[in-house]
Amino acid sequence: MGGGTILILLLSLILHFDQHVAQATNLLFFIPTAIAAIIIGIRNRNILWKEALPIILSGMVGATISAMIGSTMNVEVLRKLFGVFLLIIAIYEIYSWYKMYIKAKIRHNNNK
Repeated sequence: MGGGTILILLLSLILHFDQHVAQATNLLFFIPTAIAAIIIGIRNRNILWKEALPIILSGMVGATISAMIGSTMNVEVLRKLFGVFLLIIAIYEIYSWYKMYIKAKIRHNNNK
């Protein structure tokens, strides 16, 4: 879960922005940061273009389709779907932490 997710939550829950406006605002905050990261990555030669291009292209197609679908959705449905998305991320993060905790515990017990 990144800062954009938290920004959307803050904008929609605390400032009572419409879900569409909160998500669009998040994208506006994201774009300059992404451009800066890409420029730095290119300068430092950290981008593997053979791997990056398919990701970039599929991301652009997915973002376009998602934007078209999301802009036509009812705000309450969009808000509920976003909530489900956050719940799935939370479950995944807790599960990942639990797996890491168990692996560390096993390593600790094997080193005794």
